[in-house]
Amino acid sequence: MDAGAVWRNYFANWPKELPRRGVLVTNFEEQIPFEGFMTGEAMLVLERRTPDTIGARKVIVPYSGVLAIKLTDVVKQKTLQAAGFSGELPHQ
Repeated sequence: MDAGAVWRNYFANWPKELPRRGVLVTNFEEQIPFEGFMTGEAMLVLERRTPDTIGARKVIVPYSGVLAIKLTDVVKQKTLQAAGFSGELPHQ
């Protein structure tokens, strides 16, 4: 499975317990804070928290352009496990 398909699947099956916000890192070296998103067959629509420097509030990104997601909320381990991750993180 290619990386774009993996990201499409992740966003389409976003865990219900996880707030639909974070920071999307693209493969063109941009970090996009988002407060919500919509999924499409080939692309993702992100709602920015605030407009960027030219006033854009929404960003449309192909799944193949997604490099990473940074989660900005405290996330319980069982929420990550429900998203398909396994193992244990150290408790702080």
